Amino acid sequence: MTHLCQLTEISTVDFPELFQFYQYFPEKYPFLLATTSQDNNRNPGSAFDVLFIEPKEWLRLDHALNLSSSPDYDINPEQGFLDNFDQIFNLEKITSDLDFLKDINLPFTGGWFVFFSYELAQQIEPCLNLPLFAKTEQALPIAYAARVRNALVFDQQNKKLFFVSESAVEHPQLLKDLMQDALFINQQNTNNDACIINDLSEEIENTFIQGVQKVKDYIKEGDVFQVNLSRYWQTSIIQKNNKKKNFSNHTSHLYQLLSCANPAPFSGFAQFSNEQGNVSIISSSPERLLKVKNNQLESRPIAGTRPRSDSVEEDLRLIEELHQHPKEKAEHIMLIDLIRNDLGKVCVPGTVVVDELMVNETYAHVHHIVSNVIGQLQEDATPGDIIKALFPGGTITGCPKVRCMEIIAELEKQPRGAYTGSMGYINLDGSMDLNILIRSMVLQEQSAEQYKLSFRAGAGLVYDSVAEKELQETRDKAMGLIRAVQ
Repeated sequence: MTHLCQLTEISTVDFPELFQFYQYFPEKYPFLLATTSQDNNRNPGSAFDVLFIEPKEWLRLDHALNLSSSPDYDINPEQGFLDNFDQIFNLEKITSDLDFLKDINLPFTGGWFVFFSYELAQQIEPCLNLPLFAKTEQALPIAYAARVRNALVFDQQNKKLFFVSESAVEHPQLLKDLMQDALFINQQNTNNDACIINDLSEEIENTFIQGVQKVKDYIKEGDVFQVNLSRYWQTSIIQKNNKKKNFSNHTSHLYQLLSCANPAPFSGFAQFSNEQGNVSIISSSPERLLKVKNNQLESRPIAGTRPRSDSVEEDLRLIEELHQHPKEKAEHIMLIDLIRNDLGKVCVPGTVVVDELMVNETYAHVHHIVSNVIGQLQEDATPGDIIKALFPGGTITGCPKVRCMEIIAELEKQPRGAYTGSMGYINLDGSMDLNILIRSMVLQEQSAEQYKLSFRAGAGLVYDSVAEKELQETRDKAMGLIRAVQ
């Protein structure tokens, strides 16, 4: 029997790192989802790396909310991005061979790589009026879906590498081409440090402190219960000795730096290009927005943070203090209720439950309180329905979500872009996995020799928040990114 998914196991001996395929062939291998943290038990199913190969058809939403696509897709510009994606998905979705796909137990078996900027929320909630992007920053799409039929998938737990493709006829030649690319990479000089990262500039403290007070005023007036307010860091990157270097080399270099400084279960990168130039997202996110597998929907909210210590004893004290703090507990429970409500929009009534409550997850620079919420999907729920129900994540907006996004737009005064957006994959059988893009950088090409690097970090604000402590929390969360570029 010929299956819809063709698999070949590849020896990992002398095989290049997956990011190197992008470094040397960025148009052919533009997207990587990876796990760079060592403890994969806390995020089952994230212990895989997926390199997406030769994306073909695409659907794109740009900053004037203009919808475009490759010629292969018949789109309706009067409809939103997610509605158009659902129509495309319905034409290609599979309902057979599902047992085989379940048995091979790989995350990606053919489908779409997807990316959503935070500003996609404006199509989901048309009442929103979110800040616009400057023209120099419009290479980054608001939303993007790329049809991908081939991938390299590395199973970290079993140390096995697979080439996955949808075509039984083309599989042998595709594998041959892949191995030729691997041979070429192994013959190259992989020195990747021919750039200078200038000093970081940080948004002035007073802007955030005034924002905290304004949020507390809104809470006192009864508008909201909690708001996640963020602030930015930025720098520039220039070439050493005026040497010309490909954009993908810089992205690869930053990915390696970030993977070492801030390892995380939902890492990766994506590059996009248009007439405005090249832009890439480099992620080291700890948070899952949603996962769909075997008709079960899952979300894993993070809310509650303390910095790491150099002392084991102090780390244990900080974890205990975090989990016992009345403010942190109340805030976390409130956000769990928000996530439960979001899942309830697309799940069978009565099936939404919290199967992990307020567990601890420790990363390189912070401790977090994390819960897991699951529910059984309604049979007619589409990928677009699911994303509309949960995006953007409640932990990075606040409660209630729409009013919080209005306040965020008022106080931050600039688009978030990739920050608190999402990237991941959607398979042909409807399974999917999407992160929340926190602890992530954006690299924007400004000229052949100079690039802008920026990122954001936020804190959840409630009525009894202390501005200086919340300011420090943004720095604690950003520490992995700061260390990566210093």
